[in-house]
Amino acid sequence: MGHDEMSEPKKDAPRRYIVDGAGQRVLVGLTISETVEFEALDNPSSRPGADLLVEARRVRQDRHGERWLELYVKHERAWNDWMAETRARLEKPRLLN
Repeated sequence: MGHDEMSEPKKDAPRRYIVDGAGQRVLVGLTISETVEFEALDNPSSRPGADLLVEARRVRQDRHGERWLELYVKHERAWNDWMAETRARLEKPRLLN
């Protein structure tokens, strides 16, 4: 396994969705447009006309990979923060009145 394979998250890594204030299903920490962009980068063959411009896709692949990673890291950090806040709320001692 090469160095790059070890340091980058796998594209089949878990995703955690929430419903935002507008009722849209988004990845934790991402806007709706970032969620749509991430999903398109994650599965480019699902876009209409994806079989066209194969050479152009190959040229842009590295840039897409960097953007995918940027969005994934943003999502992962937000998820970790959200989980830490949730744990802190659950572990906070409750006062009885």
